[in-house]
Amino acid sequence: SFSATQGLEREMEEIKVSFQNKTLALQRIQLMVALRNKVKQNDNDSRLIMETMKHIVMLSKAVVECQQQAREKEQKLMDIKRKRLSLKKAGRQKLLQIHTMMKKQREEKTSMKVSEMLEKIRNNLEKEREMTTVIQNVFQSIIIGSRVNWAEDPSLKAIVLQLEKNVY
Repeated sequence: SFSATQGLEREMEEIKVSFQNKTLALQRIQLMVALRNKVKQNDNDSRLIMETMKHIVMLSKAVVECQQQAREKEQKLMDIKRKRLSLKKAGRQKLLQIHTMMKKQREEKTSMKVSEMLEKIRNNLEKEREMTTVIQNVFQSIIIGSRVNWAEDPSLKAIVLQLEKNVY
């Protein structure tokens, strides 16, 4: 059936891949044996092979070092990004503190202005009270000094009694 055919095809593919891998491994082993034998001959070709091998090893080390440096630079970059982010957050926090402080100062300044205005009003009121008291005393002295019987005159009586009231 169809699924059995698919299963066999899949198994056949796996066998082919396995065979190719084993063939490649065998070829690498054969190549290494041939290279080893050639290097043992110690002729011009073997020296060239050795120099090429040394060059390959040197290039491999350089690649590994470059990869290590790249990893270190990536790590530094990540550290810088983290630091930048934390500085950005700290900057926002400071800006918020500054705005809060400026708002508080404006409120305090406004409060101080209101306090100063209230103090001026109190001072003015106090002066007015003092002047009113002086005027009351002068009127009382005038009425008493005139020797008029203020108790019999209803309008004078109302004025004198009004003058007796405490301004405070």
